[in-house]
Amino acid sequence: MLGVLEALTNLSFDNIIIPKMPRRYVRDNIWLLSRLDHLWSNYFSNIAQSNPVFIRFGRYSRLRLGSVRYDKFSKHSYITITGMFRDERIPVPVIDHTIAHELCHYTHGFSSNRQRMHKYPHHGGVIKRELVERGLLRLSEAYHDWIKQYRKQLKEGYG
Repeated sequence: MLGVLEALTNLSFDNIIIPKMPRRYVRDNIWLLSRLDHLWSNYFSNIAQSNPVFIRFGRYSRLRLGSVRYDKFSKHSYITITGMFRDERIPVPVIDHTIAHELCHYTHGFSSNRQRMHKYPHHGGVIKRELVERGLLRLSEAYHDWIKQYRKQLKEGYG
């Protein structure tokens, strides 16, 4: 019987495939949930969660940064944030702005079981007005600064 040391030295790793480990992002769905909790607790605390709300990263999308939808069967709301925002080069205030934007839709009765406050989700600048009233103007400013640069990059990529 071979000793352990002899057995290890006789091993051949030529036919063994070591799978690549998936990249571990610091920005995962748990991190995203913590951002939602921070925003809801500090800026939307007067809005009761009238139905379960879930948040997650979706597929990578360059144009649709976030969305919220309501499932009538389960009566749950789902906020989806673009997978592009997993990249740590994207500023946190931009991600917070996107989450807050979707929370405004929820608050106004879009994609939630709440009564609708407006006929259209972006009618007359209601989202920006809501963000300003909640003290989130700095997020809007950070988002607009970022989006200017981002649009330039997109145009250069398509030009």
